[in-house]
This record gives sequence, C-alpha cells and structure tokens, in this order.
Amino acid sequence: MSLLTGGCASQDYPFVDVAQANARAEQGPRLDAGDKLRIVVFDEPSLTGEYEVATSGAVTLPLISDVPASGSTTGQVADAITGKLAQGGYVLNPRVAVDIVSYRPFYILGEVGKPGEYTYAGELSLLQAVAKAGGFTARANKGTIVVMRKSWGGGRRVNVGDPALLVMPGDTITVSESMM
Repeated sequence: MSLLTGGCASQDYPFVDVAQANARAEQGPRLDAGDKLRIVVFDEPSLTGEYEVATSGAVTLPLISDVPASGSTTGQVADAITGKLAQGGYVLNPRVAVDIVSYRPFYILGEVGKPGEYTYAGELSLLQAVAKAGGFTARANKGTIVVMRKSWGGGRRVNVGDPALLVMPGDTITVSESMM
C-alpha cells in the first residue's frame, strides 16, 4: 500500500476550505464520466431511456448525437437536449427530464480497514466514508487526510477535526500512514 501513498505526501497539498467545498457540494454533484442517467423525452418513448456519461464527457442520444454533460447539472443537460431536439426539428415543443440512476463511485485508499471502491449514494461526510471503509487502521495518520477531486484540479488536505467535508462522486480519499 505504500506505493499508493508514497508519492502523495499530505504536506504537498494545500488545505481545503471546507465551508467553500461544502457550499458547492450542497448545490448537488456535477455530472462526469461513469454517471448513469434516466432521460425522459415526454411523448417520445424511442428517445427515453437510460444513458451513461461517456469518458468524453458526453451523453449520446439517437437523432441528436453527443450532448455535453461533464461538469453540468441534470437540469443543464435537460435544457441542452431540449434545445438540440427543437433546433433540429426532431420533436415539436420537446419536454425533457433528466434524473440520476447512479453516480460514479468514490475511492478510499491507504490506512483504512477496507480500502477500495464505494458506491456514492447521496450526502456523506468524510468521516462517514472512512467508517464505511472499515475505519482507520492502527497505523493511520488520523490528523490529516488527502482528498483528490476533479473540480479542484488535484488534491487537498483535510484536518480530520474540521467540520465534516462532504464526499462527492469520483473523489479519491487517501489516508496515509502515521510517521510514528
């Protein structure tokens, strides 16, 4: 496990502003590759179905092809689909709804009981995520955890004693080994 955390010394990352990060999290997760969506085009059953956001960041629907989704909310994707359907003349007065079927997972690595991939199922604090992964091991650095998040462009350190940072889909959480 030291190979996973050896190049990620927590002191190399700035501390996260937990209040700011949680304010963005409370707006709802942004879509990204691996998220599964239920798209309903009312009165158009051939266009209605489950779709996955591709690694390109787009959702591909019949007739209108790729719709950018990465970094967007479900409402923004619904608006984009509505616009493409109307612009192409495929559907007269299209009405579209987009819901999340499942988000991409988050990951916990390092000094926890059960490191690995976990299903994101809504609001979850950092400490709840660690508990879900079997808690800290005896060797864990319980003072600082590193969280990698795409929207941050890299990793941030989190003091475990800080207010609860909310975990987001796609996060990679690393609990390093204590230096004692």
